[in-house]
Amino acid sequence: MLNLWLGGANPRGRALLAGMLAVLAAAPFFVDSYIVSVLILVFYFAYLGQAWNIMMGFAGQLSLGHALYFGLGAYTGAALYVKFGLSPWLSMPVAIVIAMAVGAAIGALGFRFRIGGVYFALLTIAFAEFTRILFDHFTWVGGSSGLFLPVASRQGNDLWMLRGAPIMFYYVWLVLTVGLLILCRALLASRLGYYWLAIREDEPAAQALGIDTFRYKMIAVMLSAGLTAVAGVLNAFYFNVLFPEPTFSINRSIELILGAIIGGVGTLMGPIIGAFILTPLGESLTLIIEQIPTGVQKLDGLKQVFYGLCVVLIVLFQRAGVWPWLARKLRLGADGGKGGA
Repeated sequence: MLNLWLGGANPRGRALLAGMLAVLAAAPFFVDSYIVSVLILVFYFAYLGQAWNIMMGFAGQLSLGHALYFGLGAYTGAALYVKFGLSPWLSMPVAIVIAMAVGAAIGALGFRFRIGGVYFALLTIAFAEFTRILFDHFTWVGGSSGLFLPVASRQGNDLWMLRGAPIMFYYVWLVLTVGLLILCRALLASRLGYYWLAIREDEPAAQALGIDTFRYKMIAVMLSAGLTAVAGVLNAFYFNVLFPEPTFSINRSIELILGAIIGGVGTLMGPIIGAFILTPLGESLTLIIEQIPTGVQKLDGLKQVFYGLCVVLIVLFQRAGVWPWLARKLRLGADGGKGGA
């Protein structure tokens, strides 16, 4: 069975979760700006991994083109701000609707024609690549030259326009990550979550029981797409520059799902634990690469090789991910929060 552990009924789990949140809430007051920036990336990958996990881990629909929804959210929020001065909080619903509509189109095309498994994953990649090429020639948002958000010099933080210091983004990402974790906990405890579980484990059997599998798979795709678009909006306002190639690339799609794979697909805490493992290690590796003397050829693909090695190790030794193993070691649940992925 899918264990819905979030520290709810387990006193040890509640204490660990409360302690973790307290430490993260206080961290910016005790660590330097570089650590804050790394933690922002941790929350970023944890949130995106959880959003993807709804579609793959809960409903069993593999997507390798989630950069599509991320990019649509980023460009929508940035363009409405640059062209019309609209607050990202007001453009966010627009970005969500656009991403959900595109996700619905992809889902309808795939599910109506019974395109599943790796072929559905290829369909998501194809749409992401098509959109990347489209935005490369979409001059209204900069095309291949990029879209740049103006950065004003401010003494304080403007939360409404998301203009301010990294510490503001730190707390925004922290709140969103915790909020999405709570939402996923509620979804899995609902009838919808049990329908997703049935579809993921045995779709023909779920259909035989009268579950409208098309409808509930579409809900998973659209919800995952909309939540991913939210991350795109925030990312655009944090980095203040967008280019089609990195925004919609397959590399971004792979990066955003690695945390969930390493931590545990189909679990609640897996994407978060995976992000806390991979992100600091990846940033440390980046610092090591930058220290290589200029006369030595840079190993630009070393981080990707490292990520690939991590996935291989997980597949060989902990197929369910790090979190189920860790939860068992800490005696936090009967099956360690394993989602049966």
